[in-house]
Amino acid sequence: MADTETIYKTDALISEDIDAYLEQHRHKTMLRFITCGSVDDGKSTLIGRLLYDSKMIFEDQLAHLEADSRKMGTQGESIDFALLVDGLAAEREQGITIDVAYRFFATEKRKFIVADTPGHEQYTRNMVTGASTADLAVILVDARQGVLTQTRRHSYLAHLLGIRHIVLAVNKMDLVNYDQNVFDAIVADYKTFAKNIGIAAFTAIPISGLAGDNIANASAQTDWYAGPTLIEHLETVDVATNAASGHPFRLPVQWVNRPNLDFRGFSGQISAGKICVGDEIRIVPSGRNTKVQRIVTQDGDLDEATVGQSITLTFEDEIDCSRGDVIATADAPPAIADTFEATLVWMAETPLVPRRGYWLKIGTQMVSATIQPPKYQIGINTLEQLAAKTLELNAIGVCTFSTDKPIVFEPYADSKELGGFVLIDKMTNNTVAAGMINFSLRRAHNIHWQAADVNRDAHATLKDQKPLVLWFTGLSGSGKSTIANEVEKRLYALGKHTFLLDGDNVRHGLNKDLGFTDTDRIENIRRIGEVAKLMTDAGLIVLTAFISPFRTERRMVRDMLPDGEFIEIHVDTPLAVAEERDVKGLYKKARAGMLKNFTGIDSPYEAPESPEIRIDTNAMSVEQAADEIMRKIFDA
Repeated sequence: MADTETIYKTDALISEDIDAYLEQHRHKTMLRFITCGSVDDGKSTLIGRLLYDSKMIFEDQLAHLEADSRKMGTQGESIDFALLVDGLAAEREQGITIDVAYRFFATEKRKFIVADTPGHEQYTRNMVTGASTADLAVILVDARQGVLTQTRRHSYLAHLLGIRHIVLAVNKMDLVNYDQNVFDAIVADYKTFAKNIGIAAFTAIPISGLAGDNIANASAQTDWYAGPTLIEHLETVDVATNAASGHPFRLPVQWVNRPNLDFRGFSGQISAGKICVGDEIRIVPSGRNTKVQRIVTQDGDLDEATVGQSITLTFEDEIDCSRGDVIATADAPPAIADTFEATLVWMAETPLVPRRGYWLKIGTQMVSATIQPPKYQIGINTLEQLAAKTLELNAIGVCTFSTDKPIVFEPYADSKELGGFVLIDKMTNNTVAAGMINFSLRRAHNIHWQAADVNRDAHATLKDQKPLVLWFTGLSGSGKSTIANEVEKRLYALGKHTFLLDGDNVRHGLNKDLGFTDTDRIENIRRIGEVAKLMTDAGLIVLTAFISPFRTERRMVRDMLPDGEFIEIHVDTPLAVAEERDVKGLYKKARAGMLKNFTGIDSPYEAPESPEIRIDTNAMSVEQAADEIMRKIFDA
């Protein structure tokens, strides 16, 4: 229980001078921490005990508990604490904490925000969410169970996410008769694992969340333990030293603030360092330098600002700066690259699809990224580097990825804001992974785009045509190649410069090393997209006839090209009709089980949702289809 004299002093201050109390409370330091561990290790019970023993439960919680106590005709600590823990358990059962529940409490020395995350393995992604902003992690271990797989996984993730303060809370000591040997054995086991993953130090505390041992007060049951109670440790652990405060200045630009024609500011939250009026800064990635003219906040202008403050900067010069840019110290800017190695925590039910394009959000930047097959997956129990072709739910692996344009970054070890990212599925907009950049790859620095005097505009002008990609997509046997061939003949007759890329033809050469798995199909389309892009750079009109079954990859190719140059043509033929035609006998083989991963049979086809042109082959002949395409695109 909290010190009675301290509580009386606090109550007196509140009643005599509420402003003084609020001012005192405002200047307390804040500690954000997470409770994690395996299922039934006692996280909700521990949080209930912290809230109760801190004597800072919100008024509505206290009123609720007191009212229930009166109704039940009971008094004292046991019923109040039991009701509180029951309330937390009820929330969990109702699914409220299946994401992350954040709770606030305070003691006389410090304010706290605790992230309560579920212990089930399938909700590891929620633990990552809670840990991403935490200063400290309380890893709970059931004294009867010892160190489990989920204990190791959460410890690994906490360390990976940059949490440097770890508390090993060996809970339920009352159920092992407060046996020191049990505690020592668990600490020794955990110490070996912690050392292997790079945790140099941790604080081990024997506790009972239910009985309150070593939570707020030292327990007489553990007279062999001389360390701090959990609340004492949380109150005194030094997290004031912000590593980012010693780094060069970084401000990811969140928005351009222009309330009127006379003011143009660039707003965001400082992620590292400090800034003063008059400091020379650089806008990255453009590389333009200027000086800070004003530091503007809601409370007025400042002479300087530091980590964590939300500010608006104005510049001495009119230079271009927009959302996604980073304002940095001129003589120590962050790096720029487009190819990286990163550690991924996969958080989606559907596995990673290598070479598929995902949205990557890092800081205020959003780009398209392609993930390569994992270099390896990390075995959480042994820390072995395991071979893996993909990453399943909750897997942790190391991958390389490339972005469609260079991004501003720093290794995650140096900057969470510019080194941590999330991957977003382009079709569902669901977050599928959290990632931490380890480093950029050398080729990202050594390979530069070589400008040519004869550019794509010159090629197009010489040919007197607008470059286009006519992307024919549909089931096998739908008529894509036949219709594309007819369209190309008509373009040739008009004097147009064209080239037809056909699925079967390309697999005889460029893509003969690829099969028909989803991963190989994605790589097949990526290569075709790159070839088509090069051909449009040469000023050509490119016709492609590929099943291209996935919307995401067709979108990837569209994004490679300037607006208006990608024309999606859905050759819409029902599966039954295509199977009836079966010119190549492929459907028959697929139905007989002789052909695996065949589109429409045991591999999906995702029809275009909004194609520029839809051709209904049930209603049109090849000639009519070609007429329709020529009319809509070339007015010919």
